[in-house]
Formats: sequence, structure tokens, C-alpha cells
Amino acid sequence: MAPGARRPARVPGILSRLPAEFFRRDARTVARALIGCALVHGERAGMIVETEAYLGPEDAASHARFGPTARTSVMFGPGGVSYVYLCYGIHEMFNIVTGDQGQGQAVLIRAIAPYVGLPDDDRVGRGPGKVTKALALTRAHDRRDLSRGDLYVAHGETPRTIAHGPRIGVDYAGDWASKPWRFWWKDHRAVSGSPAAGRSVSTRRKR
Repeated sequence: MAPGARRPARVPGILSRLPAEFFRRDARTVARALIGCALVHGERAGMIVETEAYLGPEDAASHARFGPTARTSVMFGPGGVSYVYLCYGIHEMFNIVTGDQGQGQAVLIRAIAPYVGLPDDDRVGRGPGKVTKALALTRAHDRRDLSRGDLYVAHGETPRTIAHGPRIGVDYAGDWASKPWRFWWKDHRAVSGSPAAGRSVSTRRKR
């Protein structure tokens, strides 16, 4: 855990669930605000320490660039719903739809730190494929309404600083690949990508 971050002696059932309105904002705003929140599934919870924002059809790095399809139509619905897909035929990736109906935005959860019900090992959720394994999430959890049920996001910890920089693995997206829409808890050991020189660091803002 990063300095100042506490692992709570409590169960996920009493964590304070974030309302649907939290997610119905621009993906970049939500991606930043999610750092330090808890992603909860049943009796497990991980503290979100790294995210990436993906905008609508204009974002060449986003699945939304192809418009609504059988897989991506969920992205064009209202924020606060899960979007889970298979990457490279191996890893299941957990995203949260953001924004208003029709915008096609989402936030990828890139890394979590152990919070409740997970091994005390910062490697357990270090990377988007490990996030889903740690929390027992599969494509069966696609299109879940996060305002109800046992899969949700809750208030967690407040990082001292949040860094941001280019997204990872989207070199095919041309100029969009350099957009600084990856956010992470600065110096947290559970973050999946190595910080690059010149990436800016910003202090925490009110959610």
C-alpha cells in the first residue's frame, strides 16, 4: 500500500456505493475521480489505482470508433454500467461506461490494490487482466448496473497525488495514442505501467 493508504477492517457490504450520477460525466473526469475508490464484487474489493479514459467515436483508440456493435452497444448507453470484453483471446477487461446516453464513453480499470478479501500482495491486481481474475469477474458481468447488486464502486481512500500520461497499448491510434488519459496513484506499487519522464502530476480534486 502507498503511504497513508489504509486497508480497512470492514466488509464490502458497508462500503458506501457511488451513485449512478457519479459516472454520468466525461470519461476523463470519471477516470481521475475513480483513483482511490473501491471496486467491489461480492466479498472482495480492490482499491482502484490506475485507469484509462476512452471517449466516443472520435477517439481512434476506443472501441466506440466503430459505432454501436453487438459488443460495444453498451458503451452508448448511460454511464454507470459495466463493459467487459475479451482481449487477445486471453484477458477479460473490466470497464465502466461513462457520460450520457449516446456518447460512447468508458473507463478501463487498469489496476487495483488489495482492499478486502484479497491476498496482501500488490501484484494481485497489477494490470487489467489481473483485475478481473482477482475479483472473479468475467464476461458474464458485462452490462451490469453498478447502482444495484453485488458489483459496484464505493468510496475508498484519497491519494495524495494523481499522475497522468498517455494510454498504454494504443499505438495504432495515431495522434490519439499520445492523449494523457491514463491516470494513476503516484508511486503506488500496484500500478501496472512505469511512469514516463515528463508526465505531469496533479493534486487530488474534490470528487
